[in-house]
Amino acid sequence: MRLLLDMGLARRAAELLREAGHDAVHLSERGLQRLDDEQILALAREEQRIVVTLDADFSALLALGGALAPSVIHVRIEGLPSWAAAELIRNVAGSIGSDLSRGCVASVSARGTRVRHLPIAGAR
Repeated sequence: MRLLLDMGLARRAAELLREAGHDAVHLSERGLQRLDDEQILALAREEQRIVVTLDADFSALLALGGALAPSVIHVRIEGLPSWAAAELIRNVAGSIGSDLSRGCVASVSARGTRVRHLPIAGAR
């Protein structure tokens, strides 16, 4: 799975995901830590990557724009160590991979994962 990790997640999580066989890149590995949210979405769309973030703004941007891509995994659990974040991302990607391939926003909390398919209805 092609993943783009946002600055809120540890760079080490991307390394661990690569070790597990995912095509994962962290923004800081490319010197892109200053990109704004819209630029991150455009990059992910261009490279066909899934954005992984702690930032709720990505969902709103996709909804307002009526976008069909990219998919976003919004991790709503802060303070996870790198290994736990990587494991969580692997588990989510494994369990909802087909949804992520079609285009969705997955909101992941301690209680579970909620999936909304793109475009997000009623957002405009």
